[in-house]
Amino acid sequence: MQTVVLTFDSSLTPLLPLALRGHPVARTWADGATLKHAIEALGVPHTEVGQVLVDGAPMGLEAMLPGRGHVAVSAVAPLVPTAPLHFLCDAHLGATARLLRMAGFDTAYDNNYADAAIEALAQGEDWIVLSRDRELLKRRGIRRGAFIRAREPQAQMREIVMRLRLADVAKPFSRCLECNVPLRMLSPEEASASVPPRVRERQRLFSTCDACRRIYWPGSHWARMNAVLADMLSPQAGVSIDPPEAAERMSRTGSAGA
Repeated sequence: MQTVVLTFDSSLTPLLPLALRGHPVARTWADGATLKHAIEALGVPHTEVGQVLVDGAPMGLEAMLPGRGHVAVSAVAPLVPTAPLHFLCDAHLGATARLLRMAGFDTAYDNNYADAAIEALAQGEDWIVLSRDRELLKRRGIRRGAFIRAREPQAQMREIVMRLRLADVAKPFSRCLECNVPLRMLSPEEASASVPPRVRERQRLFSTCDACRRIYWPGSHWARMNAVLADMLSPQAGVSIDPPEAAERMSRTGSAGA
């Protein structure tokens, strides 16, 4: 048996049991335990861990615990987006998955996914797993992920945007909210047979999903969604993108809104 003292970054302490918060944690571990095992046994998934120092020296999570000494655990830093940006939301984040699609991000969601299936998809396709289930995020096959602390969907979206630095790489209204398929622009003539007469008279920008055949256009519902989305993508600024500016961007990028 070996006794090791662990300290955690203050942002990680809410993940620890209440009795272990706010002070170093001295625990005895069986021989052969890894840093990953010790940290996750205390409630912190590896997806939330940044640098780990063992007596001041950086170590990987798969390294063995020392016989004795001090382990300092830092929180993961906000990430610079790198391709591929594919998200997989678990059953707790259905509404947030829709918001991510609204922002233009490839986002898989199925409330029937079992944890083992999520792990297999994350491992095989390199998805970024978003979850409020810490036990899921502790699975070894999940290399990229984030524990979402907020409970309300818009707050969850702001948290994801800040943590993964998504604001500058978002492509709003470029994916189908239902199918997650990239939208394709339609000419007014192509859309005319499938939209109400009043829409044909007022709108010139249309797009469609080639999977479900829904047609999108920048109507009043789109304007409301745009204001909500702009706030989530710029949570510190607290300002919305003007509808004319967003419509112009939609025209340039080939994206669309409902």
